[in-house]
Amino acid sequence: MMYDVLVVGAGFFGSIFAHQATKEGLSCAVIDKRSHIGGNCYTRNVRGIHVHEYGPHIFHTNSKKIWDFVNRFANFRQFTYSPVANYKDELYSLPFNMWTFHQLWGVTSPAEAMQKIEETRVKCDAPKTLEEYALSELGKDVYEKLIRGYTKKQWRKDPKDLPSFIIKRLPFRLTYDANYYHDKYCGIPDGGYTQIFEKLLQDIEVKLNTDFFENREYWEKSAKTIVYTGPIDAYFDYVYGELDYRTLEFKHVETEVENIQGVPVINYTSEDVPWTRTIEHKHFEKVKTDHTVLTYEKPVEWSKEKTPYYPINDDHNNSILAEYNKEVKKLSNVIFGGRLAKYQYYDMDQIVGSALVASKKFLANRSI
Repeated sequence: MMYDVLVVGAGFFGSIFAHQATKEGLSCAVIDKRSHIGGNCYTRNVRGIHVHEYGPHIFHTNSKKIWDFVNRFANFRQFTYSPVANYKDELYSLPFNMWTFHQLWGVTSPAEAMQKIEETRVKCDAPKTLEEYALSELGKDVYEKLIRGYTKKQWRKDPKDLPSFIIKRLPFRLTYDANYYHDKYCGIPDGGYTQIFEKLLQDIEVKLNTDFFENREYWEKSAKTIVYTGPIDAYFDYVYGELDYRTLEFKHVETEVENIQGVPVINYTSEDVPWTRTIEHKHFEKVKTDHTVLTYEKPVEWSKEKTPYYPINDDHNNSILAEYNKEVKKLSNVIFGGRLAKYQYYDMDQIVGSALVASKKFLANRSI
């Protein structure tokens, strides 16, 4: 069958694009090499607990348009994300705030906290690396207990060898505010994320366990337009080299106890613990059960046979990406979207917004 649109990947970008195109009467098919829809946002129901299979996903945005759109497909409950850091069994509030500094030094005022930070700072006029930036902005105590080990595990590189922009994403506040996100809207869908994709893809032909590259010639001939959400380097058969990604392993453990850690996420910041964080999923939706599911998240060495999660936008990878983007511009019937196809670290709301914009542009051009 010939489709108007073939979507490769059933995550947010692909599912929204297919949904919007189908609403306008176009014939669409969606394929995904995984056994489920939803991409990395897939949640699995384990006896009433919606397990975030690929790590915690908290939807946050300042856009009412995007918030209203996702709430058409699920009821999002308000959620405050306040993870806990565990350093050798010492517990600290995250993100960095006055509670953190009180736990570190016993200080109770912003002035006292700044004095301690100033005392432990390692001054650097033009910090380029993550280590230089963290030491110059937050001081040695914060860096050694809450940044160095966690970052080394997370990126599998020494912070001395990582760019400073990575840590600039982390909030730093001199208030007793432990809310990670300050977006106007922030929530978790009651009933998990998978329901959103089920509704988006309702009445659309979906083929799972289907790898685009295993039968590429067939799929390329099956549609007038292809929406591609997989890794950009794979699409071009790695002709300019392989891009690097951070990849993870998840170990899900179901236990017949009511509550293990009392908080959705604990970050383990010392190097002697192999995983970076543990996730107790029931606390996202505050469900009451006699059992729980705890997930251990562990970064592992990247290879293209593994699942890509986070792009590594350093100079080396960005130079490779620039070559692939030149090839993208030569294609008139392929639309690239999502974190992997763009090789950018996008939050969920950014993916939703870009899918709505891309589908609107595509549909408008068809009507000209």
